[in-house]
Amino acid sequence: MKLEAPNRQLGTEARLGIGVFAASLALFVARFLVPRPIAMSNNGDGGRVLCGAGITWKGLPEPFVHLAYTPSPGVPPCRPTYLLTQSWLAELAVRVGGLIGLHGTLSLVILGLLSSVIAAAAVTAIVLGLPYRRRTRLFVAAGLLLVVADSAFFGYFAAILGEGAAFLGLLLVTGGLLLTAREGRWSYSGMAVTFAGGVLAANAKVQTLIVLPILAVAVLLARPGTLRGLRRWAAAVLVIGAVGAVTLYAQQSVEPALAPDGTYAELPGDDSREINMVNSIFLNIVDGHHDTQADLAELGLPPSFAQYAGNGWWHPHPARIDPLYPRYRDRMARANVIAYFANHPARTLEVLNRAATDQLTARPGYLGSFDEDAGFAPHAQEYRVPVASWLTGLLAPLGLFALVPIWLFVLVRAWTQRRGPLGVVLAFLLTVSVTQFGTAALGDGIEGVKHQSIALFALLLAVVLAFPLRNRDAVQPA
Repeated sequence: MKLEAPNRQLGTEARLGIGVFAASLALFVARFLVPRPIAMSNNGDGGRVLCGAGITWKGLPEPFVHLAYTPSPGVPPCRPTYLLTQSWLAELAVRVGGLIGLHGTLSLVILGLLSSVIAAAAVTAIVLGLPYRRRTRLFVAAGLLLVVADSAFFGYFAAILGEGAAFLGLLLVTGGLLLTAREGRWSYSGMAVTFAGGVLAANAKVQTLIVLPILAVAVLLARPGTLRGLRRWAAAVLVIGAVGAVTLYAQQSVEPALAPDGTYAELPGDDSREINMVNSIFLNIVDGHHDTQADLAELGLPPSFAQYAGNGWWHPHPARIDPLYPRYRDRMARANVIAYFANHPARTLEVLNRAATDQLTARPGYLGSFDEDAGFAPHAQEYRVPVASWLTGLLAPLGLFALVPIWLFVLVRAWTQRRGPLGVVLAFLLTVSVTQFGTAALGDGIEGVKHQSIALFALLLAVVLAFPLRNRDAVQPA
């Protein structure tokens, strides 16, 4: 079903869009700054975002938020080896800060305000693209605001972490796909928004590169306005090609990273693949709570590696320090881990169930919300908008018993709307959520709650969009 936009309705739609954008932006700014700025503290990886923004920073995991980052004195400039689109937003914030005298400084206040503008624009695009009556569209807008402003997600927008850009990208893609199905200028605007969101989301982290093929399928399935035949397919291919070309260029723009074995990474994530596999093996499989010797034998590792059970790459006593480790480095491979999980479905379900609990938990306890001058204890967190994460937290102990029914609910809703743009959007968000869930669950054994946040955000967006799907809510074509 397409939402028609005759010329006589443009004024009404424009007023709706301006109203939703202004209200959303005002709420986000107040959410961000009142009574004090909030963000997410650096978990130790923040130097990657800062490096991409031209700031060299040597910092361990930090209990407080730094509201301003300047280059560390005496440290030579760095070249980014890991692409995160949050670096692009941070670099823009640095440039804006330079206009007001903050030369070479990343202000998280400016970054948060820029992200709030993008988030408000994305929510507006979604509302304008929804094939619902106005009252239902405003109801959906309220649900979207509760998700975006939730304490589990909002702080990432003003942080030197990659998740914030992924959230913004998913919001933009959702709005873009919905707008693409409208008529005339709305459709072309939707394609542009889809392109911008696709670039942001796909390049937010290495684990989000899998969004690219999912987005390509969604763009092909979306029906752009009145375009038919060759023009329809040409428009879809143009959007897909543009997102792919920018992604390829962006991924090749960073310096080759040095992998743990001393070789230079050829593909995105090569430098961290061995690290992730070590974490998955010694935290998910050889965890000290099962038959350790049998698991080591299955993985082709020596019995002496039992002493490293439950110790990941960054733990105090990791396998990588063992003199035998170089001999068995080739066993720290994705194929080896996949083969183990394929041959042990019960263990796989156990790991997935734990990951489902992590996802529904929504928020890691070690990422603080405040700067040191705010007067709170280290790692203190704010909970001013806890609606979505509070509800998922209640379900968290159920693990897959709670997560799978939510997936099925969205799947059924997507199937009932399979002939319209909402079906495409719901299928896109569900597929992103499930693939991000599996990638984080089986491909990395650390920071499970944080690494599941993108999957949860996509799923909650889908749930909000799926709830009003009733025939009486839909706008009939003119």
